[in-house]
Amino acid sequence: MNTNNQDAQRSPDETAVIVGVGNGVSTSLARRLHKEGYGLILAARDIEKLTALQKETNATLHTCDISKPEQVKALFDTIKSRIGVVICNPSMQARGKFVDLDPAEVEQAIKVTALGSFLVAQQAAARMLEQSASNHCKGTILLTGATAGVKGFAQSAAFAMGKFAQRGLSQSMSRELHPQGIHVCWINIDGMIRNEHRDRAEPSDKPASMLDPDAIADTYLSIVHQHPSAWSEEIAIRPWVETF
Repeated sequence: MNTNNQDAQRSPDETAVIVGVGNGVSTSLARRLHKEGYGLILAARDIEKLTALQKETNATLHTCDISKPEQVKALFDTIKSRIGVVICNPSMQARGKFVDLDPAEVEQAIKVTALGSFLVAQQAAARMLEQSASNHCKGTILLTGATAGVKGFAQSAAFAMGKFAQRGLSQSMSRELHPQGIHVCWINIDGMIRNEHRDRAEPSDKPASMLDPDAIADTYLSIVHQHPSAWSEEIAIRPWVETF
C-alpha cells in the first residue's frame, strides 16, 4: 500500500459513517470499511434489518430519517471519535406518469434525496473542519448518485430532481471544501446492481450486465485512498459490457 495515502496514518479509533443502509452496496461497504479497521456507525430509518450486519461488523446502529434536520444532528452528536469517512446513500422514488404524481410524495422524495444529502454532508463537514489533517485530508464525504443525476427518465421525475440536486450539491461542496482538506465525491452508479435480497439476478442472456456490490465498495474505498494531489470530484461506474 502506498504510504502516501491518508489511510496509512489513520487513528485506530477512526470512524466511518454510512447513512441510508440497506441490503446491497451499503452492506458491502460496511464489510469493506470494517476490514479496513474503521469503527462503524450505520444509520437507517429501519435498523431492525441491520442486526446481522451489526454483529458481523461490530457496528453501532442509529435510527435516522435524513430528511429531518434534528435526527441528522442527533446522529452526529453521538460521534466522539475522529470521523474519517461519511457515505450518504439516500434514495426515495415517487414513480408514475408525470401528470398523475402526488405533490406530497414528490416533495418527500426530494427531501430524502436532496435535502437529506445536504443535512448529512453539512453535519459531517462541520465536524471534519475541526479535525487535524492527515496528509492534507481531514475526511472524505461520498454521496451515492445514480444515472438519474445525469439524465432523467420517463415516469421518474422526483428521483431525477433529487439526484440532479444531489450532484449539484456535491459539485458546490467540492469547490469549497477540497481546498480546506475535505474530499467530496459524487458517485454515479450507472446501472442495475445485483442483489439477492431483491431478486435482482443477472439475466442468463445478459452475462456481466449488472454491477457487483462488492466491486462497487472497492471503488468507493479507492476514492477514500486517493492522494490529495489527484482527488476525484465525480466518478461514474458501470458494467464493462454496457454500451452508452
